[in-house]
Amino acid sequence: MKVGVLISGRGSNLQALLESCADPAFPAEIALVISNVTEARGLDRARAAGVTTLVINHKDFTSRETFDAEMDGALRAAGIELVCLAGFMRLLSVGFVESWQGRMINIHPSLLPAFKGLRTHAQALAAGVKLHGCTVHYVTPALDDGPIIAQGAVPVLAGDTEEDLAARVLAVEHRLYPLALKVIAEGKAGAPDPAASLINPPV
Repeated sequence: MKVGVLISGRGSNLQALLESCADPAFPAEIALVISNVTEARGLDRARAAGVTTLVINHKDFTSRETFDAEMDGALRAAGIELVCLAGFMRLLSVGFVESWQGRMINIHPSLLPAFKGLRTHAQALAAGVKLHGCTVHYVTPALDDGPIIAQGAVPVLAGDTEEDLAARVLAVEHRLYPLALKVIAEGKAGAPDPAASLINPPV
């Protein structure tokens, strides 16, 4: 399966995907990495892995739709079959999401449907939950609201700071995202279904 990854920053989840895809037995390959930020560190990670990179600066476009259309054209020209969002810090237009629906996934740092949006670790601490984690889900026009593919949980410990919790969750993200991609590429995830199964790797 040919995969395109959209990034905006350091690309730590991209690195996890790159390392998994480097295994000849892995059922997917990353064919293109697109960033909307020229200096995103993730671009260097992709280049080091020999993956084609492209910068499409959203500031060069007059609307979200024209920016998304440029990305759409690049993804299709590269023959991309599945899009992975990995720290892509732009809201996508409804048209773009609908055109890739069922073929675009995201990893979110919470156990959805809890704690959508930003600062999820702060939200979890404020709520006093005992479990937190991350979710891989299909992308739909509603924010952080698509059918769940996989989830991984971590304990929330007494005295945790946002940074402590973020680090614990990120370690699980790096295992969960490649696992979810593998399941999809092998055709084992099925069609996007809200009744998706829970996958919880060891913490």
